[in-house]
Amino acid sequence: MADRKPIELAEGWSFMEKGIQKLIRLLEGEPEDQFNAEQYMHLYTTIYNMCTQKPPHDYSEQLYSKYRDAFNKYINDKVLPSLREHRDEVLLKELYQRWGNHKLMVRWLSRFFNYLDRYYVLRHSLHPLKDVGLLCFKDLVYVEIKKRTKDGVLLLIEKEREGELVDRALVKNILGIFIELGMSNMDCYEKDFEEYLLTETSAFYRRKASQWIEQDSCPDYMLKAEECLRLEEERVDNYLHASTRGKLLKEVETELLSNYEMRLLTKEQSGCAALLRDDKTEDLARMYRLFQRIPKGLDPVADIFKEHVDSEGMKLVKEVTEAVELAKEKQAKTGPSRDTGSSAEQQYVRAVIDLHDKYLQYVSTCFCNSSLFHKSLKEAFENFVNKSVAGSTSAELMASFCDNLLKKGGSEKLSDEAIEETLEKVVKLLAYVSDKDMFAEFYRKKLSRRLLNDKSASDDHERSLLSRLKQQCGAQFTSKMEGMVTDLQLAKEKQQHFDDWLKEKGSKLPIDLSVTVLTTGFWPTYKSIDVALPREMVEGVEVYRAYYDSDSKHRKLTWIYTLGNAVLRGNFDAKPIEMQMNTLQAALCMLLNDVDELSYGEIQERLRLPDDDLQRLLHSLVCAKYKIIKKEPDGKSISKSDKFAFNNRFTDKMRRIKIPLPPLDEKKKVMEDVDKDRRYAIDAAIVRIMKSRKVLQHQTLVMEVIQQLQRMFKPDLKLIKKRIEDLIQRDYLERDKDNPTLFKYLA
Repeated sequence: MADRKPIELAEGWSFMEKGIQKLIRLLEGEPEDQFNAEQYMHLYTTIYNMCTQKPPHDYSEQLYSKYRDAFNKYINDKVLPSLREHRDEVLLKELYQRWGNHKLMVRWLSRFFNYLDRYYVLRHSLHPLKDVGLLCFKDLVYVEIKKRTKDGVLLLIEKEREGELVDRALVKNILGIFIELGMSNMDCYEKDFEEYLLTETSAFYRRKASQWIEQDSCPDYMLKAEECLRLEEERVDNYLHASTRGKLLKEVETELLSNYEMRLLTKEQSGCAALLRDDKTEDLARMYRLFQRIPKGLDPVADIFKEHVDSEGMKLVKEVTEAVELAKEKQAKTGPSRDTGSSAEQQYVRAVIDLHDKYLQYVSTCFCNSSLFHKSLKEAFENFVNKSVAGSTSAELMASFCDNLLKKGGSEKLSDEAIEETLEKVVKLLAYVSDKDMFAEFYRKKLSRRLLNDKSASDDHERSLLSRLKQQCGAQFTSKMEGMVTDLQLAKEKQQHFDDWLKEKGSKLPIDLSVTVLTTGFWPTYKSIDVALPREMVEGVEVYRAYYDSDSKHRKLTWIYTLGNAVLRGNFDAKPIEMQMNTLQAALCMLLNDVDELSYGEIQERLRLPDDDLQRLLHSLVCAKYKIIKKEPDGKSISKSDKFAFNNRFTDKMRRIKIPLPPLDEKKKVMEDVDKDRRYAIDAAIVRIMKSRKVLQHQTLVMEVIQQLQRMFKPDLKLIKKRIEDLIQRDYLERDKDNPTLFKYLA
């Protein structure tokens, strides 16, 4: 081996050229036998020997150069001429075939010249043989035909966009060449193809959008836009590079959606408002899907949604106000309705609940529970729910609605599950009401009436609603109401204890007496009238007072007779009738047991009642539906000169009747109580804030007070200012001498 004669460059390369020509004939499809193992090894060994000979016979450098020349010659002789004679799709097919052949040639030659790759290339930090082959193709073929290739691909893509079937595999393969020739980066693909694709895409959809916006309705346009976006995504999946997806879709979104958004959304007969009006949920869901793709694309949709919901709500407010006004006109002769929550107003709350259910469902299904649309729904409801409805606030109407739902004999005939569901919805609506404290006060009044008159249909429902209110508004909101419910339970136990105490004493009262003991702080404030009761009632009161003093030390009983009820038996000529009435009414009736006739003055002297209360009592028994007492002279009004007697001729088809008292205007009292509580709340908030901050600017103090109290009510700025002045007078705060808008806390 040591004596082996060196292979000269010309001799060795001549042999290698024959091998290369054989390979070219095979690639060109000319008749030629495949390489066998012996031929392959001979070619490999020749290169190996020429590279391992001692200098000056080490021809590694020359062979590396001739390797490149072999590719250049093949490309110039065979590849370029065949590509120059074709255009469009035929060019693409020819290019793909030539690219495949070229890669085969690179694979074979890099095997023959493998020894160069292993040593010479590494030692001199040169391009690997595979890269040299690719660079030859890039420098000679790609540079010349990249524009025509790009045009051919874009033509096929446009044909496909117009609905023609194209060879997707061919497009994918051609784009694969752009990517491979980038050699580990995307420069060729992005600069020589993608940039042009995006420009063409933009122009294509600009043309389409300008036609569609004129001729199509909003739903039809959206269908087309959605289909275009789907097809573009499909294109990326089928033959474009994944990195193109975002850029391509952005072009489509800009041309089809961004540029025409407001024009599309405000189309007169088919825009967003029309879709909401006609309950086109599927189209609304598509609108959400499309416009969430573009920056701030959902903002106009949310604004239109808010306007629509607000408009629907205001329509309800107007309808109910008109209905109530009409009802008042009809009832002008018969007097006002006893129930503050008329049927029209009850229907209003039910309609608001239904409206909320409907649009909450829209937010959930059409708008994918988007926080933006939840906010729009909230703002719309806050706007119209806080409007006055026929002179009443929503807080009052919702309290009346709950009362109707929870009391025995209410107009809402629902199953237990339906009542629970409705209560939950009312509490959700309460979140939109700014005057929650007013709801609390109205509801507390009505709850007290239900509890004291045994009108509550279900304790479970009562507790369930209080639990929901507590969760929504906090423990302080429901503490008094929960105390009322607990009080009543304790009162029943105390009554049982009283009955047992009477048995032990062996005492028997002239009347059946049931007393409900309440805790003052929990219940609404009631007017305490020091009435002179009949002897039978006084005896019962005194016995109970004796029992209570023995059972409960250091507690004072205050009797609220206006809340009491009594059952009297009226022995009329026709038949005896049981009459359920107020304690004061019963006291008045019992005065006539022993006398034939009493004057107004005598009744007042015996009962010791103020004129207003006595007038109400007499009116309910003399001038109302059940005329238990007759008067001289006869008439529909009570005068101080009238005389009164038992009406023994009274009769009724029922054997048991209920005689109500004319209702007092509770609304005015509730408003006064709420105003008073608000003053206390504002005072407490101001002192709390100033105590922690010590010194504060007027504007900052006002903002912090509003922030603290807005969960329960929206404080009036004038009232806050007034309360600050009051606290300054009471030496809780003082103004800074130099800066009158600066307040200091006085410890």
